[in-house]
Amino acid sequence: MHFTSEQHLDSGVRERGFTLGEIPGILWTPVSASATAPVPLILLGHPPLGLRAMYPRLLDRARHSAAAGFATATVELPGSGDRPRLPAAEQARADLRRAMEADEPVSDEIVDALILPLVDQAVPEWQAALDALLSQPGLGGPVGYSGGVISIGIRLAVVEPRIIAAGLFAGSFVPRAMFEEARQVTIPLHVLLQWDDERNDRQAALDLFDAFGSQEKTLHANMGGHTGVPRFAGDAAADFFIRHLR
Repeated sequence: MHFTSEQHLDSGVRERGFTLGEIPGILWTPVSASATAPVPLILLGHPPLGLRAMYPRLLDRARHSAAAGFATATVELPGSGDRPRLPAAEQARADLRRAMEADEPVSDEIVDALILPLVDQAVPEWQAALDALLSQPGLGGPVGYSGGVISIGIRLAVVEPRIIAAGLFAGSFVPRAMFEEARQVTIPLHVLLQWDDERNDRQAALDLFDAFGSQEKTLHANMGGHTGVPRFAGDAAADFFIRHLR
């Protein structure tokens, strides 16, 4: 991990850009964090739109988390930002657009091609980032995962034992194979669902929630579309992490 930039924000948050090999990322820590007083860490997931496009929303989440005493970090997803394109995913994205513009069902083949290679590459990268982050002074456990592509969150919850709680957003396509992985998830979950999400099959989201094997799982459903998440929904997610990470 190589830090490339640093600034202190007016909200009492230290922001550092970094690279992990060729992968860019951002780490936010509350000013209270130190080697003698390490803070828990939340990995901030996001859709594959690029860190530049997502930065305002990620920063808002980071500030919210810092106010609760948590550090947060994120990395650029494969095929996003300035990273090399993934040809198969680009083709799947084009096929997805055509199907949606024609008001046709999105086939399982399109969803698999769009999501599964992304999960297969992104999850080991998140784990490598976690290795490097937890070696930094001021960062300790426990670790949570929040938001982003829900299939990435599912895979991480299954394979990464350092993640002890996850807040997931039921707002992306989910391959059928991920439902079987969801049954292996046992950590506490807080799942956000926008009831009228035009990009999400509501019944599929409910079926996925039912499939999760966690004994503690909460579905937080709100009226509204994909981008209409109310502010208080973020407060509820913050309370979830306070319960499990502190």
